[in-house]
Amino acid sequence: MVSLFDLATGRRRFPPQAGDGGAIAGCRWPVPGRLLALLTAAALAIGPAAAPAQQAKGPPILRDAEVEQLLKDYTRPVLHVAGLEKQNIQITIIEDRSFNAFVADGHRIFINLGALMDAKTPNEIIGVLAHETGHLAGGHLAKLHEQLAQAQTQMIVATLLGIGAMAAGAARGAPGTADIGAAAISAPQTVVMRTLLAYQRQQEESADKAGVKFLAATGQSAKGMYDTFKRFSDQMLYSSQGTDPYWVSHPMPAERVAALEQLARSSPYWDKKDDPALQLRHDLMRAKLSGFLDRPDTVARKYPAGNDSLPARYARAISTYRHGDLRVALTLIDSLQHDQPNNPYFYELRGQALLEGGRPLEAIAPLRKAVQLSNGSPLIEMLLGQALVASDTPAHADEAIAILRTALTKEPEAPLGYTQLAMAFGRKGNLAEADLAAAQAAFERGDTKTARDLASRAKTRFAIGTPGWVKADDIVASKPMPGQKREGQ
Repeated sequence: MVSLFDLATGRRRFPPQAGDGGAIAGCRWPVPGRLLALLTAAALAIGPAAAPAQQAKGPPILRDAEVEQLLKDYTRPVLHVAGLEKQNIQITIIEDRSFNAFVADGHRIFINLGALMDAKTPNEIIGVLAHETGHLAGGHLAKLHEQLAQAQTQMIVATLLGIGAMAAGAARGAPGTADIGAAAISAPQTVVMRTLLAYQRQQEESADKAGVKFLAATGQSAKGMYDTFKRFSDQMLYSSQGTDPYWVSHPMPAERVAALEQLARSSPYWDKKDDPALQLRHDLMRAKLSGFLDRPDTVARKYPAGNDSLPARYARAISTYRHGDLRVALTLIDSLQHDQPNNPYFYELRGQALLEGGRPLEAIAPLRKAVQLSNGSPLIEMLLGQALVASDTPAHADEAIAILRTALTKEPEAPLGYTQLAMAFGRKGNLAEADLAAAQAAFERGDTKTARDLASRAKTRFAIGTPGWVKADDIVASKPMPGQKREGQ
């Protein structure tokens, strides 16, 4: 189930909008689009973190059981040798067509949609993830925050000294005091910024070394990591000429790539290729993303009718059901299931196509099979719950409630699951539980006002002190998180 969600609303977003360049969040200088596409450890937080509108909206994310499982399989051995296997590291996919990945806290790796669609081999993405794991293993984000805290203090002192110089000069009537004061303010900030950027460059070099080490320890090549950085180095040759290296948050491309090449080639696994079965899964992932997110003419160009490979048929089946004839799409999906009868995501696709095609009763059987073959993927369970609810059959309401509750224990922050749960309880006439689930859905969307209103109503329907009443009371008493809606908004 490929879905694009806005973090603030929980609503699906089709089609995606390609990301563009600009300024790194919080930085006060322009960044070329190519430079922005580099793999980054974290955005520097000098100055405002982001515009209020950006904070409220949040980045749109992509959720898909197949893609997320593949990325977990990519990272599992790397996290094991890095000593992070028990840290519950999550991978979040951002809807942005640029090639990028970064860490923003100690337990999540963010990777752009563009990286997944652009990387031709598993090894390229695994190299990116190994590099980001290097940041996590090195505790770079926490250390960077310490550096930023020190820098903030230094900048405040410098600013106060500069203002003092201007005030004193003005009182004496000295000429040029405004320029002197401005220099007193800006010069120390320049030194501090250069120091911070040099510190982050050290982190990038350290993450490169750690990534290569992790890949070697898992018997994998670092060639994909090198190829990725080399490609960006070639793209940046023109834009980086004349750039002051101290203003760049990564080492200058040629320097970094040369060091990485020497390190990567020293591995005994330099020439090792990806397993063919893993390469096929990677190709299927790229085809799936294209089928869901590209225009039909783009899909036809990437995967023409003469291409009878499994990934090509996968992309065409998805594009056909979304933009064309459901009957033809189902025939294409039948051929996929014939070739891989135990692939849960082909059954998921059939169920999703039928559900979105207005045939929810027919969607239930393939989605049941998809849940079984995927060992209970919560995202597919929610899709099955949605089909059961949409069937508008009272007999399916209890099953939908049980399945959705199971899914939400594994994905407790999914608005879709709570929304479908509210509808299932509504089918049964259980208004207390329906209000509570609807309140939870609103809360996870960031709509605090609606969540509190619904939770307040739910409290009147539950007996005081019961688990449902306590949950509703927690929502009523909750404080909005940054970026969430407040009363009156």
